[in-house]
Amino acid sequence: MEEIIQRAILVGVDLNNDKNFDYSVEELKNLAEACSVEVADVLTQKLERVNSAHYIGSGKVEEVAHLVAKNDANLVIFNDELSPSQIRNLEHELQCKVIDRTILILDIFASRAKTREAQLQVEVAQLKYMMPRLIGLNASLSRQAGGIGSKGPGEKKLELDRRRIEEQIHKLNKELDALVLARQNQRKLRKKNATPVVALVGYTNAGKSTTMNALLNVSNAEADKSVFEKNMLFATLETSTRQIQLPDNKQFLLTDTVGFVSKLPHQLVKAFRSTLEEVTEADLLLHVVDLSHPEFQAQIEITNKVLDELGVKETPMVYVYNKADLVDNEFTPSTQEAVRISAKNLTNIDTLINSIKSHLFHHYVKETFLIPYDKGNIISYLNDHATVFETEYLDNGTLITVECSDQDVERFHQYKKSSLL
Repeated sequence: MEEIIQRAILVGVDLNNDKNFDYSVEELKNLAEACSVEVADVLTQKLERVNSAHYIGSGKVEEVAHLVAKNDANLVIFNDELSPSQIRNLEHELQCKVIDRTILILDIFASRAKTREAQLQVEVAQLKYMMPRLIGLNASLSRQAGGIGSKGPGEKKLELDRRRIEEQIHKLNKELDALVLARQNQRKLRKKNATPVVALVGYTNAGKSTTMNALLNVSNAEADKSVFEKNMLFATLETSTRQIQLPDNKQFLLTDTVGFVSKLPHQLVKAFRSTLEEVTEADLLLHVVDLSHPEFQAQIEITNKVLDELGVKETPMVYVYNKADLVDNEFTPSTQEAVRISAKNLTNIDTLINSIKSHLFHHYVKETFLIPYDKGNIISYLNDHATVFETEYLDNGTLITVECSDQDVERFHQYKKSSLL
């Protein structure tokens, strides 16, 4: 069976001179191409408020229809979420399929989701998007029979479809809740072990996964611990957490998260909220920025806006300006804590690690313990979890000088040399 080539006309509305409007339209083009859609033309309009019937003005609807015919297009994609009635009216006027930015992003997420949790989250988001649009999907059905207050076969079918979708959402959410509970238990265990957590955040395709792999490389992690990385939108939908052990034995957990995008559908933010909780509970955020992207400043603003919506306000953040090898400029903001790196080439990764350490391990102190010989498990623990400066074997035990967390100092306080004097 021959595959139908999708040729699309993109339509964007600039409401009240949005400074990021041109970028969002360019991004819509990238999103369409990520779905293997050929973009034939782009039409934009400046408006103070949208048209309730067609989103754009009636004159612009005629222009879109002309572009559809001229380019032999079979799809029109709007840069904003459309209401069910707007989709219905536009499809009637344009005589072709009409979709919006939301369904485009949902489609990309659906094609990229690999784990069961990501698949469930995307499916819930898709079903919630579909619910109010059923009437458009079932426009061919008519209320044929019955008097006042009675329902025709079309309306009955709509009600059945809605009920099925509600039941499916409930079923999927139950399965998701079990996965969320497992994730919450993992987080509780981490807190109990007092292991600090660092979360990578940033725009899609900024290089978060490559940065994670660069940090894993420094910690000499096994090859199978590396995460998937590719130059594509939303390459990572799964939250991956890896343990990073530095040469001086300091340890932290590093979490890679789903990338952000402008106008990220609220259905997705809601569906992925449990995954994004990893961000809200992190001890430090690494905001990875693609320095080579011409609109990287806009991407920073959009990412920070999503973080704000998630309630992330007080968590310390380091801006990681990635892909520095692809640019000539020396840009580094003076008002933010920032590091320029090339994750791909491992350039300045040591600087990034020092920045992470200054945030996570400022409570580490130098201490000397005298550990009895029958407490060899404590020596093993300190060798694995502390920086050992000196070890001396005395008649009454092992004298060991280390740099470790203040929690470990408290834990082994009875063996402190100063306490034994």
